[in-house]
Parts: sequence; structure tokens; C-alpha cells
Amino acid sequence: MSNVMLYLVSTPIGNLGDISYRALDTLRQVDYVVSEDTRRTGVLLKHFDIHKPQISFREENEKKVLPRLIRLLQEGKSLALVTDAGTPGISDPGYTLVRAAIAANIPITAIPGPTALIPALILSGLPVHSFTFRGFPPRKPNARRRFLDVDRDSPHTLIFYESPYRLREFLDDALAVYGDRPAAIANDLTKMFETIYRGSLSELKARFETEPLRGEYVVVIAGKGYAGTASNTSDSEDEATS
Repeated sequence: MSNVMLYLVSTPIGNLGDISYRALDTLRQVDYVVSEDTRRTGVLLKHFDIHKPQISFREENEKKVLPRLIRLLQEGKSLALVTDAGTPGISDPGYTLVRAAIAANIPITAIPGPTALIPALILSGLPVHSFTFRGFPPRKPNARRRFLDVDRDSPHTLIFYESPYRLREFLDDALAVYGDRPAAIANDLTKMFETIYRGSLSELKARFETEPLRGEYVVVIAGKGYAGTASNTSDSEDEATS
């Protein structure tokens, strides 16, 4: 392994068995692990008996911490950037560090692995050949509707992340902006209670008015003009793989 390197390391989104051998080797060999949440990453490192100093790097402190990380790399240290779950930079901290490393001519490589959007897409039953990932919508209603409206006429399958605190409001706005399109909602992917809900946006909206909300959700919505039909089904917790 090269000594001076920024490694972007993908980590499991729920099931620790999804981590790769290469990710584990990288985490064992770098000088520092740069973590979105040191407590959550600490659980991962402890599970695999990895003992490395961590540096907190999250949205709230990234401007302050960024110069230190670049300085460590310039001093010859190797860093592994990880987020709470999934691939660094995908709706998580990472972009600013990557840009700064590129500007400083620091070598960067990615250790590919889990990310929530691809499993949700392929399990949705919606077209997978062309899709647009939009990440987390804005929290405020007016901004969220403007955000959704950008893709009103897009023919591509749309993928969004949403928290349990705003899922119902998101479905209200998605139905208002896109009309009653086929959609799917994934929850607890790779975990014991993994569930995929499928149906029209109106059916899903009605279901989640009473459904207990927990964890983060991936919402997949058919693009404009999709000719398929939505089946109002869900993969039950008993059927999901853990």
C-alpha cells in the first residue's frame, strides 16, 4: 500500500458482513481513519479488531478540519475517509476533501462497496437502465417542491433519500409534483427487517400515514412516461435477507 494516499472507503449500510476484504485491509494499514461519526465508526472498527486513531469530519466541522487533513497528507500520512454508512461523498461528507486533495496533487483512490441507492433501485421493480440520483431533498416545503419540480419531465427513474421525520411530507409533495406514478420505498436495507414497499405514490402515501417510521428511507419513483404498472406489494420482514 502506498504511504501517501487518501482512501475513500465504503462501509456497510447495515449488515457488517457486507464489508470487503480490501476495505478491512485498508483500515488496518492507514495512519488515520477520518470518520463522519467517530462513535459509529468505532463500533465498526471494534467489531473487526482494528485499532486506529480517528479524526471527526462531518458537515458541521469540515471547514475547520479540512486544512489539518490536507496537512497530514502532505506530511506523508495515509488517511481513510469513511461515513456512517455507505460510500463517502454520496449524500455524506467527502466532496470537499476530495476537491482539496486534487488541488494539492495528493493521490486518491476509492475502495468500492455498499451504497443504499443501488439495492433500492434494483429491488424497486422500476426501470434500471437510466436513473437520476437526487439525494436528500431540502427540508422546507417550498424549497422541496422546487427541488422535485426540476425532474418533473424527466424520463429517468428518480432516487431520493429521506429521513423518517420528513417521509410523509415528501410523499405529499412528490404526489403533488409528479402525479400518481409507480414508486417503491426501501427501508432497513441489508438488515434483518429489510422491507420494500411498492405501489403508486398515492398508495404509498396512504400506507405511510399509519406505518411506523424508523431509519432512513430510499424512495424510487418512475420517470415521466413510464408505461408499467405498480403492484401494491411489499417484501415482508420475514422474507427479507439479513
